[in-house]
Amino acid sequence: MAERRAGFEAFDCAPGLRLEAHERLSALQFETLDGRLARIEMLIERLERRLWLTVYGVVGVILAQAFRGLLDTVP
Repeated sequence: MAERRAGFEAFDCAPGLRLEAHERLSALQFETLDGRLARIEMLIERLERRLWLTVYGVVGVILAQAFRGLLDTVP
């Protein structure tokens, strides 16, 4: 930002530097938040797969018991 206007050299003022630092900090916080949300979504997907696997297992056991009951009644 070394511009020259009307014979004066441009300089960074304290409020401008604070605003710039705040913008960088906000951007970093949003990046961190996006990373955390991505990890949480991945964990939820894994949990959902495990839940469906458990549901299918329980349904399989119930169907197997029903089929076995049918086999026991038919000579």
